[in-house]
Amino acid sequence: MEIKILGTGCAKCRKVYENAKKAIEELGVDSEVEKVEDIDKIISFGVMMTPAVVINGVVKASGRIPSTEEIKKWVRE
Repeated sequence: MEIKILGTGCAKCRKVYENAKKAIEELGVDSEVEKVEDIDKIISFGVMMTPAVVINGVVKASGRIPSTEEIKKWVRE
């Protein structure tokens, strides 16, 4: 499973990263959470507002902070 957190490193982006790490730890999923801070890479996903969450190449959220529970739901899908 590939999880990417897209954002330039702001406080909201860091919070989403923490929520994603917590979600995979609680689920016991073998996955890495990658921060993507390069603006060109962020745009390549079609994301115009950060933070954003991308799971297995699919943008799940953009421009908001999803909860740990919401991220866990996406990981289970």
